[in-house]
Amino acid sequence: MCPREAIPEPWRSFLNELDRIATSTVRLDCIGGFVVTMLYGLSRPTADVDVLEIAPRAVADAFSQVAMLGGPLFQKYGVYLDRVTIAQPPYEYESRLQEMFPGAFQNLRLMALDPYDLALTKLERNIERDRSDVRYLARAIPFDLELLRHRYQQELRPYLGNPKREDLTLQLWIEAIEEDRAV
Repeated sequence: MCPREAIPEPWRSFLNELDRIATSTVRLDCIGGFVVTMLYGLSRPTADVDVLEIAPRAVADAFSQVAMLGGPLFQKYGVYLDRVTIAQPPYEYESRLQEMFPGAFQNLRLMALDPYDLALTKLERNIERDRSDVRYLARAIPFDLELLRHRYQQELRPYLGNPKREDLTLQLWIEAIEEDRAV
């Protein structure tokens, strides 16, 4: 059970308003910096909650109107929901979701991808912030690199547009993680 008070501002107020808007259970499948900071303790600013899915989909439009960049809740709190359409999650990610703030909201369920799935959603974009997040996760968990490779091979690689490039990216990530561990 996570008391609402444990959620830092402005997120607590923003999420409380979303909870009030929801008239039934709404699940947000969350990725990105919000998850890395809130669930795994990385200290870095983020102004959005990246979501892969808003379920049920009928609620997605209502949430989009009030909670997206530029919407009324953004104007009020300076944070927003960002529906991510380009990140490719591993195929079975939904079976490993975990609730971020259990019991904190009446209708809102913020579900986080597990750390391996979260890392793999960053593979295609691969900007510096993504690489830093993955290295942080690899230390914080710590990552089982064979599990990371396996999940990539079985659940992500078959769905990528340029798998040879992502093979190289994953290998470079693993080498960087191994380098961190050798220090």
